[in-house]
Amino acid sequence: MNKFTMLFKDRIAPVMGRISRSTWISVLKDSILQTLPFILVSSLITFLSLFSNIWKWWPDFSGIGNFTFGIVSIFVAFLIPFNMMEKKKLTKQRIISGLSAIGLFLLLTHPTLLNGNITFKFSFLGAGGMFVAIICGVFTALIMGFFGKFSFFSENTTIPDFVIAWFDSMLPIGIVITTGWLLVDILKVNVYQLIIQLFSPLSGIVETLPGFVLVMLINCLIYSMGISTWILTPITTPVYLAAIQANQTQGAHNIVTGETMFSTYLWIGGVGCTLPLVLMMLILAKSKRLKVLGRAFIIPSIFNINEPVVFGSVVWNPFFMIPMWLQGLILPMIVWFGLKSGLGQIPHAIFQMWYVPFPINTWINGQTIGSIILLLIIFITSALIWYPFFKAYDKELIKRGVEDNG
Repeated sequence: MNKFTMLFKDRIAPVMGRISRSTWISVLKDSILQTLPFILVSSLITFLSLFSNIWKWWPDFSGIGNFTFGIVSIFVAFLIPFNMMEKKKLTKQRIISGLSAIGLFLLLTHPTLLNGNITFKFSFLGAGGMFVAIICGVFTALIMGFFGKFSFFSENTTIPDFVIAWFDSMLPIGIVITTGWLLVDILKVNVYQLIIQLFSPLSGIVETLPGFVLVMLINCLIYSMGISTWILTPITTPVYLAAIQANQTQGAHNIVTGETMFSTYLWIGGVGCTLPLVLMMLILAKSKRLKVLGRAFIIPSIFNINEPVVFGSVVWNPFFMIPMWLQGLILPMIVWFGLKSGLGQIPHAIFQMWYVPFPINTWINGQTIGSIILLLIIFITSALIWYPFFKAYDKELIKRGVEDNG
């Protein structure tokens, strides 16, 4: 077991660490996460909509939720070059870079011009256009970064700085927008659909049982090595958001969504389903160390915040790393077959309030007794996976006398 752990620690962890520290990964991750408040507004609307089942006079707030969620791609297109200019200390180019990316993104959505009116397809501006927005943001950031130190004027010019910034921005803006114009109007390339088609196999893979298990296993693997699963955000979030949007607006039945994993069935206590482990520490532990940790971890875990237990007990601990990997293998299969069999309800509304405790969030999203039963099956299975490893580690601590040190 130790040799296996050391292989991961010496060979794989350093590579994943370098990836997680990459400037581009950081920018993409931060840019997507910065749109979270708008997604949370849509989640709040989902919660408020439940009251319409009680009171017929309750107003329909869906327009607010649909709009805030429906324009997240515009924000992502703006934030990627904006944040990259921040990283490169090119603060004067931040705003103009973000605006240029929005211009390119809107151009690539092929708006319809008729009788002086312009029409955008609303579905293109939301989660469905996330990958297109990312491409536009990255391209704009590259162009703006390349011309970041360029200036038409000498350093000792008497022209005001804001005027210099205007003129110096014209060249990169022109390149960004002209590129979009050439592709769309001259070459007649449907760039939007091309990008969507390039990334559609990724969505297709994730929305399969092997893909679901693989993605969840990767989450558990890197998390057990102390690498935050947030580094996967640029890849997974567009897929999850597009899937739940399709469920909500098109009546699709996509199982692999953020709602399924974080706020309805899978990750009770956080990635790796760690709440059962924390409860064992709190209730069953014989060693003083685990009892103390259980008391420290229980409140965050109830609200699905599991960084304390993961970084405090799981990371690079062979006793807990292996059961966390097993969670990523076994639990997604149970969720998949449970939802396919109709035991639980597939989430069809945006609800990204992952910090709402289970099973409250399960009832909000699932709204059936079957959903609660599926959650209980997940919890019991997870506990059974954790238990033998927990007991072995507890005995090891007692054997080593670690409990005497607290």
